[in-house]
Amino acid sequence: MLEFNTQPFNGYGVKYSPYFDSRIAVAASANFGLVGNGRLYILGLTPNGIVAEKWFDTQDGLFDLAWSEAHENQILAASGDGSIKLYDISLPDFPIASWSEHAREVFSVHWNLVSKETFLSSSWDGCIKIWNPNAESSIATLPTHSCTYSAQFSPFSPSVLSAVSSDSHLRLFDLRTPASASNHLVLALPIHAPPKVRPGIAPAQAVPPSEALTHDWNKYRDGVIATAGVDRAVRVFDVRAPGQGPRAVMQGHDYAVRRISWSPHLPDVLLSASYDMTCRIWTDGSSEGDLAGGDPLTFGGGKEMGRMGNHTEFVTGVDWCLFGAEGWCASTGWDSRLLVWDVRAFMGR
Repeated sequence: MLEFNTQPFNGYGVKYSPYFDSRIAVAASANFGLVGNGRLYILGLTPNGIVAEKWFDTQDGLFDLAWSEAHENQILAASGDGSIKLYDISLPDFPIASWSEHAREVFSVHWNLVSKETFLSSSWDGCIKIWNPNAESSIATLPTHSCTYSAQFSPFSPSVLSAVSSDSHLRLFDLRTPASASNHLVLALPIHAPPKVRPGIAPAQAVPPSEALTHDWNKYRDGVIATAGVDRAVRVFDVRAPGQGPRAVMQGHDYAVRRISWSPHLPDVLLSASYDMTCRIWTDGSSEGDLAGGDPLTFGGGKEMGRMGNHTEFVTGVDWCLFGAEGWCASTGWDSRLLVWDVRAFMGR
């Protein structure tokens, strides 16, 4: 396990470069993001450990980040002052572009994985905004009417995006549809609705709604999205069959789940990072046959395969390495540490 100390800043997000297996970026905030400055770290993995290749200081805390899919040296940062900044790590000190349309903290940014020409942001102001890095203002605004903690483009379509928010809904937008009164909204799925009743299985009890903090698209199965949040459970949905409810419900965390990430190598494996100071490795059970064979609230439909408990504070960010062996990942948290580790070393723990 490799480690880098981000003191006096507390980690909020971590992303491996999609271009280099030895480059990692960390978004961090002073004073746990409550007040103070932020810092964007660009880190390199070397034979002598993790070294800071560069960093950018910001006037407000940073909550998320996203590497450009169009330029290997460019990276976005989401700020607590409602701004989004684009940096070129080959240039000194200052962002090459900045946008300030959000009225509250920007909590997520995500680059379009298919077209690579646009990116999105979501904010506590109840809006998702679509941007072109060459334009001075946003090209679309999608209201969610609730604090939106996480938004992403689909890895399968340049026009489809998703979001989860404080009202316990997973929303799907399709930019190809007419804007009209729905603002491109094609699905609003209640995350805490019980699974559909199946013959021979007692109906599951409904779970009280709670804030959804994170979600991620499966990289191999179109339409499969995992969500997690305050109620500590990780749920897997197939948005092509929204009436079926969750295909799997994975429980085990002791506190809220702050970030989840599907493996880029295996279709059934995902990582979670939680306020209980652990990262956990899960399988959603899809590799073991049909998830619909049992009650997902009873059998889980998936299971925990291992956990990493080396962090000493809330774990707020986790990401997989796209390259090389299929188990390497990075995590960061409020203990001001970036840890780079191999999930295979923690299987069965």
